Amino acid sequence: MTDIKGKVQGIEANCQARNIADFSEPTKNIYEAISIIDKRARSLAVDIKEELHSKLAEFAVQTDTIEEIHENKEQIEISKFYERMPNAALIATNEFLEGQLEYRYKGDEVEKEEGDKDAPAAE
Repeated sequence: MTDIKGKVQGIEANCQARNIADFSEPTKNIYEAISIIDKRARSLAVDIKEELHSKLAEFAVQTDTIEEIHENKEQIEISKFYERMPNAALIATNEFLEGQLEYRYKGDEVEKEEGDKDAPAAE
């Protein structure tokens, strides 16, 4: 699991206007760029959710009645941090535009494997 606090440092939590040419530059296709960002955002959302649940599970108290509510300042601070954090899509977009994402196409791996079979054997 990655350190989410380090990833969100300096990322604006609000949406902002972006230049479309910046998105299509690495992939030469805006739709491929959006697909890459979408897949990364989904992965980040799952990681963030798991991380939040694991941190809040430490404070879970099993009680039989609804009336007993325990407030913990540390738990409240953790919840507030995750509420103020940028959306997973904004984090993924930032990673893509800064060139931090690695991506590959499924067909590229198949072509490389087939090409290796035709290569002469080393002696």
